[in-house]
Amino acid sequence: MFSRRKKRKTRVEPRFEDRRGRRSAADFSVTAADRAAPPPARKRKPSSKKPATKAASGARRKPAARSSAGRRRKSSGGGRGFLRGLVYWSFIACIWGGVALAGIIAWYGAQLPAASAWVVPDRPPNVKIIAVDGTLVTNRGATGGAAVGLHEMSPYIPKAVIAIEDRRYFSHFGVDPIGLTRAMARNVMAGGLVQGGSTLTQQLAKNLFLTPERTIGRKVQEVLLALWLEHEYSKEQILELYLNRVYFGSGSYGVEAAARRYFGKSARDVSLPEAALLAGLLKAPSRLSPNRNPERAERRAQVVLSVMREQELVSDTEMTAALASPAARANRYWSGAHHYVADAVMEELPQLIGEVRQDVIVDTTVDLYLQTAGETAIRAAVAEYGAERDVSQGALVAIDPTGAVRAMVGGVDYAVSQFDRASQAKRQPGSAFKPFVYLAALENGALPSSVRNDTPVRFGNWSPENYRGKYHGPVTLETALSKSLNSVAAQLIMESGPGTVVRTAQKMGIASPLKANGSLSLGTSEVTLYELTSAYVPFASGGYRAAPHLIRRVTTMDGEVLYERTESPSRVLPPDLAGMMNQMMSQTVRAGTARAARFDHPAAGKTGTTQNARDAWFVGYTAHLVTGVWFGNDDGKPMKNVTGGTLPAEAWRDFMVAAHQGLPITDLPGYMPFNVIPKPRPEGFPFGPGRRPSAPVDGGTPIASDRSPPSGAVARERIALPPPDRTVTSSTGAPRPQADVGAQQGQSRTVLDVILGQ
Repeated sequence: MFSRRKKRKTRVEPRFEDRRGRRSAADFSVTAADRAAPPPARKRKPSSKKPATKAASGARRKPAARSSAGRRRKSSGGGRGFLRGLVYWSFIACIWGGVALAGIIAWYGAQLPAASAWVVPDRPPNVKIIAVDGTLVTNRGATGGAAVGLHEMSPYIPKAVIAIEDRRYFSHFGVDPIGLTRAMARNVMAGGLVQGGSTLTQQLAKNLFLTPERTIGRKVQEVLLALWLEHEYSKEQILELYLNRVYFGSGSYGVEAAARRYFGKSARDVSLPEAALLAGLLKAPSRLSPNRNPERAERRAQVVLSVMREQELVSDTEMTAALASPAARANRYWSGAHHYVADAVMEELPQLIGEVRQDVIVDTTVDLYLQTAGETAIRAAVAEYGAERDVSQGALVAIDPTGAVRAMVGGVDYAVSQFDRASQAKRQPGSAFKPFVYLAALENGALPSSVRNDTPVRFGNWSPENYRGKYHGPVTLETALSKSLNSVAAQLIMESGPGTVVRTAQKMGIASPLKANGSLSLGTSEVTLYELTSAYVPFASGGYRAAPHLIRRVTTMDGEVLYERTESPSRVLPPDLAGMMNQMMSQTVRAGTARAARFDHPAAGKTGTTQNARDAWFVGYTAHLVTGVWFGNDDGKPMKNVTGGTLPAEAWRDFMVAAHQGLPITDLPGYMPFNVIPKPRPEGFPFGPGRRPSAPVDGGTPIASDRSPPSGAVARERIALPPPDRTVTSSTGAPRPQADVGAQQGQSRTVLDVILGQ
């Protein structure tokens, strides 16, 4: 028996060798040295074959020795292989990066509408409000200013914006790789976002189509839209779109709105330092607004000027001059009383043309000269007497006999309070309502010479009292109205009936609800100054009423007329009744409660003071203008020693003196009984104290002041009267009724009667 020894056999790989045991040149065999790792050992079944000799087996397992030259060749080949691998994998990375970028672009681009549907959205409509003489009152709308063509605006504006925001604007294709790279480098060095790489085109795309959120998706969409804008529009068109829509702070969108907001001028007239200030605001409109931080705004403007000089967009001389005279800001934008007019226009406009969908021009009836005069009169009165008499607010409305509103001041300072006390505040008018009570009595057959007994009266539980409890006994209606006697007014409303007085007031123009009771004679039903003033217009026009209006015409920027006022005045009073009322209320100004309102034009009107002097009114008129004035406090706090005949009458006179500069002195429509032949008018007639124009009136002799008339005498001046058939016009050129409208001079019909076929 022989012992069986377990031996590990070595696997023999197939070999192709020649007879001499040498490898041929075409040998494709694999040796152990060529393997990456030795094959795993596997158990084999015992075999009867003799194992190979130890020498032969060891020879096969031992790798062949390598020469030093071979090692050098392998080292050199490894370096080249690393470079080849680096290039190869970099190329692969670029391919996959491009695929990923294309995927991102496709993903976010798919969220946008189809490119065929892309269109620049319409700019929010602007409402350009124009005064009666064609000057701009203000702009209203979401933008705050009209669009201005690139060729129309100051050339400094686009230069300054391009210099500080996008110096390569005219050379890039919507995206600036150089600027983007520079911005990224600076942000990395600063460790935060200190500079943006967006071009003007990208900023426009964001403003037009996208939200302000900072995400990768929005940035991708911004780039796509910028490329589309560059393809569809020229550089000049894109720049014009940008300048008319970009935000400049303080609610100003576009250069026109910003120029008017900060400098009180059009973008057409902006100077170099002003353009630099506007361009500097684009970095941070709210933070750099000159209204909030004028010092920072000016420093930023100097940076813009230096950049413009570096790029040779301005000369050394221009830059030196600009630095020497920085931009001067206008007064507070919202402080002007003309904004009350603009608010009223914007409230009425949709009723005339519907929703505003495009830029429109609104021609108003407002005279900016009269508007400024009214604002000055109200502010001056409150500034002088506010603390002394506990009065904080005032309002004024001026309407001509055609119903056109020439001025409307809704408060002392619009910047402090935008509430319009002229057209929105309803308050008790007090005795300023009495003319409608007297008019109803005249319509019921009374005359100015009719007599009533001024004595304490009682109607049921109502017992009206005169001011300070003073009574005068038998008085004419003319005297009773001029002295504002409450007992007589109460008697008249009970004679005519409260319902009749309500209908009379509504016929004249009162629109607010009125309570038909006896106390209505004392003005207990609330009205606005606007409607009360308009209700006095038929007295000044000789019996004609036209609805008060601010808007004459509305047109598009292309001249298409969207609305034009065509309403004609209608007669609501016979000429004799209008004349009677003028006779009585002119006595109020000459010798009654409104003596402080006297000036060098025939005038009439009525004062009003409510209980505890909470409200003080005066509504007066000449043949040219009807003006109402109110003073009081928003909280209804009583004033001290203020009645309708004091502060309101004085402010009314100051305004009317300014409003009548250069206008011919014209009689109010007069009253004369039918059986009396008119007497010739005297060459001169007395006037009460008041300011007078220093220039000759209508070719006459200069009028001197009569504040200190000669002792025992009444100052008289010769004046040149217009011919009887002359049409009187206002300072704005608007037509006026004839000077003798309503007067009975041989015929009972007036010129307006003939025109209207009555």
